[in-house]
Amino acid sequence: MSQNSEDRKLKHLFDGGAWNVYEPDILNLGVGAPGTDLLASNCDNFRKATDHCLQRELRDNQSLIFQYGPTSGAYEVRHEIATYFSEMYGSPVKSEDLMITTGATQGLHLLLSTVVDFQGFIFVDEYTYMIALDSMKHFTSLTIVPVKLNDDGVDLKDLEEQVAKRRFDSKTKEFWGIYYTIPTYHNPTGILFSPEICRGIVQLARKYDFLVVCDDVYTILHYGEKPKHSRLMSYDDRSDPNFAGHVVSNGSFSKILGPGVRVGWLEVPPRIKPILDGSGFANSGGCFNNYTAGIVGSLFELRLAQKQIARFYEAYKERMLATTQVLRNELPEGCKLVSPTGGYFIWVRLPDPLDAREFLKYSLEHHKIYFIAGPRFSLDGETGKQFFRLSIAFYPKDKLVDGARRLCHALRDYIKDVS
Repeated sequence: MSQNSEDRKLKHLFDGGAWNVYEPDILNLGVGAPGTDLLASNCDNFRKATDHCLQRELRDNQSLIFQYGPTSGAYEVRHEIATYFSEMYGSPVKSEDLMITTGATQGLHLLLSTVVDFQGFIFVDEYTYMIALDSMKHFTSLTIVPVKLNDDGVDLKDLEEQVAKRRFDSKTKEFWGIYYTIPTYHNPTGILFSPEICRGIVQLARKYDFLVVCDDVYTILHYGEKPKHSRLMSYDDRSDPNFAGHVVSNGSFSKILGPGVRVGWLEVPPRIKPILDGSGFANSGGCFNNYTAGIVGSLFELRLAQKQIARFYEAYKERMLATTQVLRNELPEGCKLVSPTGGYFIWVRLPDPLDAREFLKYSLEHHKIYFIAGPRFSLDGETGKQFFRLSIAFYPKDKLVDGARRLCHALRDYIKDVS
């Protein structure tokens, strides 16, 4: 093994691989990130917000944006985030419940590090965000347990069975286990958990005293009628007589402003907030992203963030509706598609006994179209071979429509070849 590191001078996360999303002859329908056409206006918006923020720092704040920030983040920034998302969610978000992070993955890592017994359990949907799984696996003493997923959300009976037989009293941490999920426009399946399922999850969390960690990065990206109580957290009502605080909302600006901004937030109940604020992670460096969070605060104050998020939303909506229409019309017989009502992703089921991994090889070789096969989203890396995930985020509508048609054509040819 070489003793020297190679600096490849990469420009972005998707650089350096065989299927770079910026290569013009490749159609990468796997990437869950906004494309260049959406990110471009950030340059002007962030310049204005940076000027606004730094002028105020010099004038009023002793340039403390460059100091170690408060562990939860500056109040003014949390207030701007809380105000905006209270309106978008249609349910209150309190600034005192927020903690600024560098994104949802770091928020998850912080929770795993601080509030869950290291001999405990993480319950996950049988198909879930693959990088979250990768992060969980670094905590080698924690046991990851998959739970059945239905078309309207997690299977409550299976969740209770899995939880009931593993519960124990932790002597070291606030919780013995967590259930990690993406209840609003799920990754990878795109489903929206029903109100009945959300209520059931909260009831089980209270009964067995485990923490529910909701990856809520797609919550405001609804493309039909806005759902009531779109966040699972809203079902853990503080006015309930048995409320104790069992749900966390893990948010991020990565999907709606830009991944490179690296600003997210945790919205947590009172029983958890002091644990996070008092952790070594927070006390060592203060706010995890004090400078950029300040810029984002100005972005909202100037109403530039609101305009940018609205632009992302309209583009995603147009792309999702157009892409799913093509797939509904042109997918071969025997394929199943549940058109998502929001979010980034489309989950396609192939006819039995086809394997999406083999179709991916065919698609790459003959059409240079990439997607992510289902096993990547499962704990064992084998379950879900009949599924694959498409993303609508990165490319403009016309390219997505053309790509969806080409993909359907490739699938028809592939089925003929293997039958």
